[in-house]
Amino acid sequence: MGGRGLLVKKLSSTNHQRRFKKEFLKELAIFLLLKLITGHITIGTTLILQKEKGIDIAFLQSLIFQHQYEDTNILRPLGHVFWQGAEDNNDTKTKPTSCRNSVQGKALIADDKGFVCNRQNMLPNGCCKPDTEGTKHFSCETCHNNGCCSIYEYCISCCLQPDKKEVLQDVLGKAAGTLNLLLASVTDHFELCLTKCRTSSQSVQHENSYRNPRAKHCYGEQPPPLETEGTVEVR
Repeated sequence: MGGRGLLVKKLSSTNHQRRFKKEFLKELAIFLLLKLITGHITIGTTLILQKEKGIDIAFLQSLIFQHQYEDTNILRPLGHVFWQGAEDNNDTKTKPTSCRNSVQGKALIADDKGFVCNRQNMLPNGCCKPDTEGTKHFSCETCHNNGCCSIYEYCISCCLQPDKKEVLQDVLGKAAGTLNLLLASVTDHFELCLTKCRTSSQSVQHENSYRNPRAKHCYGEQPPPLETEGTVEVR
């Protein structure tokens, strides 16, 4: 009896450890993937973690997707406050207290009001200076009619146009249906554009080359056209 009791106790302890490890990995996955969304870490960093620390990113994602399926409350309901309306951005004379921006660009910055500017024209509060030469609002420069752009910052600015709401609602609807954590967990219009405009697997062919290096940042559902398919109209 004593041996059996010891075995039961050991099995119970093992199961507890497994549950703890699973919960820990799930929380770690949430942390890593949300950091990836906001640009605080890169895909390269997650690959290093996977290679050197033995962290299986695909496994972590699968845990999150399973948890997300079990608790649909994680999928943020789409409300009006999610979207930036024309009334939020048309008054360029009103100076915002601060802005989030795309951070990473060496030459250009896109802020959450839809402005694109040269990095040297970014104000201390993170916003583009709107009345400076070269600063553009809701610009689709370098973007094609299929929603793919050659420059990340212009993709964000174009994506933030209020009339892109319908396209982006389709993107979010499909993300929820496929349990795509990166898209389903964004909290507002700007985060969605930041995330969607990053290069993704849709932009790549044969795992090591872009389908179209001149149109690799896409806010819509369609992947970039293959470069061999010819050029597409630029807006």
